[in-house]
Amino acid sequence: MPDDGLLSEITVLDLTEGAAGPFCTKLLADYGARLIKVERPGRGDPARRAGPFPEGPNPDAGVLFLYLNTGKESITLDLSSRSARPIVLELVEHVDAVIESAPPGRLDALGIGAKAMRQRNPRILVTNVSTFGTTGPYADFRSTDLTAFASGGQMSVSGDPGREPLLVAGHQAAFQTGMHAFGAVLAGLFSVGILEGGQELEVAGMEVMASTLELLLSDYVYRNTDILSKRRGNVAAATLGVFPAADGHIGVHLMARNFDAFARAAGNAALLEDERFRDARARILHNDELLAHVYQWAAGVTRARAYALAGEDRVMVAPVLTVPELLAHPHLRARNSFRQLDDPRAGTLTYPGPPFRPGEGGWELRPAPRLGEHNVDVYGELLDLDKQDLVRLRAAGVI
Repeated sequence: MPDDGLLSEITVLDLTEGAAGPFCTKLLADYGARLIKVERPGRGDPARRAGPFPEGPNPDAGVLFLYLNTGKESITLDLSSRSARPIVLELVEHVDAVIESAPPGRLDALGIGAKAMRQRNPRILVTNVSTFGTTGPYADFRSTDLTAFASGGQMSVSGDPGREPLLVAGHQAAFQTGMHAFGAVLAGLFSVGILEGGQELEVAGMEVMASTLELLLSDYVYRNTDILSKRRGNVAAATLGVFPAADGHIGVHLMARNFDAFARAAGNAALLEDERFRDARARILHNDELLAHVYQWAAGVTRARAYALAGEDRVMVAPVLTVPELLAHPHLRARNSFRQLDDPRAGTLTYPGPPFRPGEGGWELRPAPRLGEHNVDVYGELLDLDKQDLVRLRAAGVI
């Protein structure tokens, strides 16, 4: 653990699995917090078995696990074992926060719920990260990333008009939930420091998705209409959308104040003399005709050329970058936005850099742990257990 990390004074017990909770704890670890990740004996976090793998299936080198668990310490512990209860509660005495993603009531039934933790450590921050939270009719439901994205309203506004809703790529619901949980934990730790008392927090993915609907939800409530929330696809209007270019796609966002500049940059100054496009209202009324001009221009220009021409007149046109192009982008390379990490199982990996920059230092990538790699260190340091104790616990299936 780096001594100069932004959060180097913080120790966190990580009881999460999946993507949302582990992404939250990954961010905490990358900014210097000591993260003790509790995993199931023998199998560990299911993310360990999520590919792709560098050289065939390897339960210790799944790319999702390697990414989500940088900088953490791994210990094994069967939380369902009766012998695990005193171990967990003793660990709680040595940490500042516990982050968990268990179904409602499960930890309480095991005697290691938030109430029991706060009895052992009155200043502890306990945060639950889940899709539906710990209360309400859906609290016990199982879910996936798709579930959170759909139930939070985001999917209803994604896709083409008249077609089925679409799911965005990746695990966006889980990662946004994890990012919100990261902020919630920092706020919770601040409140614990100010109030000098423990705190319990919940971060529910369904609510995170609903809270990031921007104006769509509030507009419906305000005007009792869902006009804004209709699916509009890649092209919302002639002045707003993603258009096919000669070598990929470009995003275009024109406003009234830069339409003239766009017409000149597109080499179509005649648009400025056309009464159908004289102002914003006229352009809305003749959207289809203007759309034909934009499609024609975009199809005949490369993304780089479109970006250069538009940039000269400060018109908002941007290339849609692929992942390889993103990694090679000169701006991101100049900012050192991607970092390389040597992993003993998967070789040299490239990861995104810090989502926010705290100045000099304060953030560091370290490899994800092997399963149970830190049993001796953590149990020995915090619980004063020696190797014989660990052998006994391992033989009993506890760790």
